[in-house]
Amino acid sequence: MKLAISGKGGVGKTTVAALLIRTLDEMGKRVLAIDADPDANLAAAIGIADAEKITPISEMEDLIYERTEAKRGSIGGFFKLNPKVDDLPDALSVGFNNIKLMRLGGVKKGGAGCICPESTLLKSLVTYIVLARDEVVVMDMEAGIEHLGRATAKAVNRLLVVVEPGRRSIDTAGHIQKLASEIGLKQIALIGNKIRQQQDEEFLKTHLAQFDFLGFLPFDNALIEADLKGISPFDVDSPPKAAIREIVIRL
Repeated sequence: MKLAISGKGGVGKTTVAALLIRTLDEMGKRVLAIDADPDANLAAAIGIADAEKITPISEMEDLIYERTEAKRGSIGGFFKLNPKVDDLPDALSVGFNNIKLMRLGGVKKGGAGCICPESTLLKSLVTYIVLARDEVVVMDMEAGIEHLGRATAKAVNRLLVVVEPGRRSIDTAGHIQKLASEIGLKQIALIGNKIRQQQDEEFLKTHLAQFDFLGFLPFDNALIEADLKGISPFDVDSPPKAAIREIVIRL
């Protein structure tokens, strides 16, 4: 199963991703967790010690040069468009129970997209992970889906968009749907987060009626406290954990 998770910043996307990953791990699945959001820290949310010390692949200058034969940050010129990447998930991942985690780092944006060595390496890596690896793959994306291409989009079983009750979150979901349709990614479902009352759930269903909802996670101060203390949201007792397990069963 290959899952990509996206959503507006602040909706709890990385928290939802961490809960999914830890739940799958608890159920005995082998999980390859991909942190593709430069503004988040999926490793810390999973509960990996010294998470801040994990170097993103996009910042590994020697590796980028070795695999693409071009320096990180260079644009134009010649470099390999199909770098070797099949050894990287095992060589560069950090382990936690049945979980392997990789931090990709940022993909440069601008114009029609960045044709640069680090972008090419990351996209080749994601393509290999989605098409060839046999673990459950969970990718914590940015609000966009820059790491995905047409080849990988067709192999992703589901793009999960995390939304909260609010206009900006709804607008972001529409934007992500548009981006996904442009590369042929049609398997999209929503997870409602930070639900305080039934009206919040109805608000999302009304304004996002074109989407399928996999489930709704209740608002819980315990998750906020866990984040403030640097604890994985999976390691505190909270109603969202049960809701996530139901979502995994549906998936």
